[in-house]
Order: sequence, then structure tokens, then C-alpha cells
Amino acid sequence: MLVTSFKSMDEIRLGLIFALPQNFSLDAWIKAWTSACTGLDCTGLQVGFFNSVKILIPSVILSILFGAVNGYALSFWRVKGANVLFACLLMGSFIPYQVFIYPLVRFYAQAGIYGSLPGIVLTHIIFGMPVMTLLFRNYYMGLPMELFKAARIDGAGFWKIFFAIILPMSVPITIVAVIMQVTAIWNDFLLGLVFAGRDNLPMTVQLNNIVNTTTGERAYNVNMAATILTSLVPLVVYLVSGRWFVRGIASGAVKG
Repeated sequence: MLVTSFKSMDEIRLGLIFALPQNFSLDAWIKAWTSACTGLDCTGLQVGFFNSVKILIPSVILSILFGAVNGYALSFWRVKGANVLFACLLMGSFIPYQVFIYPLVRFYAQAGIYGSLPGIVLTHIIFGMPVMTLLFRNYYMGLPMELFKAARIDGAGFWKIFFAIILPMSVPITIVAVIMQVTAIWNDFLLGLVFAGRDNLPMTVQLNNIVNTTTGERAYNVNMAATILTSLVPLVVYLVSGRWFVRGIASGAVKG
């Protein structure tokens, strides 16, 4: 993919897919970013990139925050029916997305948020909460209960304990959650295609449109460059945060 993206179409037609470029060029990368065509629309991947960023940031922050609060509540505030609620949340993570799509489309249409940025962000929050709850709940189950009891004796309430004590101790598992959510949301195609709307299509949908367009010549060098550009964000996240991911897993992400 990398070698092909630096070749011209004349070199690609020779069929020597492992040969290094004879004339190294960034033209395919520039075209993929700025002017690659999806049918009659030739704006490249840049629009999809910024759409993905707008979807990614609030979706990651809110899904992790809600998952942390759920995990905290299920671990330390043992209310009646907590185990049943936890089981229901876990069941939600094993049901295929396709089962929920039609009901969500109908609900969003009635609520007036179908095909909008809030609609796709809410969708990612909903589908991310079960896994995030599982991660944080299992991590918090390994924390000393004495800290929670001491805070309660000192008069701290639900939110005071969470923000002052529990959340500062959640850095390892939060890094794991960020990596998982960034990868899942950035690489999503189906939910973005259905719920984002024409003005908010993420980068993966734009990539699909570029690769499968039937207008003009099939430019394999542009397709390869576009594919690598789309995958750069999760790759960078893993390369930069890989060691913290392992530490987070070892600190309790899969316990329980």
C-alpha cells in the first residue's frame, strides 16, 4: 500500500507491485486529501477528517465519563438490583448493531436529531457505554473499599467521592478506555453511514466513496494513500499510548 501510494499510474500498470517507485511522488497523497472524487464531488478526505474529529471528541469523552460513573456506582453503591442492571448492560454489548438501527432511526426521526451531529454522537455513546461500564466496574472492584468507607465517614457524597478520590485513581483504565473508544469510533462505518447525515459523514464513509466511485479512472495510488490517511489516527494512538494500554490492562481491565 505504501509503495503503491508513491507511484504514478504508469508505474502501477507495469504490475510490479513490490518494486520501489522510480519517480517518488506525493501527488497521490495530496489528491487523496484535497481533490479525490466521490462521484461528482471532488473535495478529498479533508472534509471527512474534520467530520470524524467532531464526532470523535464528544463521543469519547462522554462515553468514558458515563461508563466511569456507571462502573463506580455498580462497584461502591450497592443498590438493590445493581447486578441485574449490570447484566442488562453486558447483554447490550453482545447484541449486533444491526438489531438496533431501525428502532433508533425511528426514534431519532421523531426526536428531530436523525442525520445530525448530536444524533451520531449519541449513538456512539449508547453503544460504547456497556463496554466502558464493564471496564471501569471491574477496575473499581479491585480498589480498596476502605477508601470509600473513609470518605463516607468524612461526609463525602456520591459526586465528591467520584471526582476527588475515584477518578484520580482511574488513569490506567481511562487510557485503556480512550484507546478502545478512539479506535472503535474512528474506524466505524455503519453507524456513521446511517446516522451522521450527508453533512457529517466520517472519514471512513468518505474513503469508501472514493475507493468505490465509478467516475473516471480507478486511481490505485490515490486509493492506497487515502486508506493510509484514514488509518493514521488509530495507528498513532496505539504507537503513542501502547505501553500505557498494557499497564492499564495489567491494572485490572480484564479482572472480575
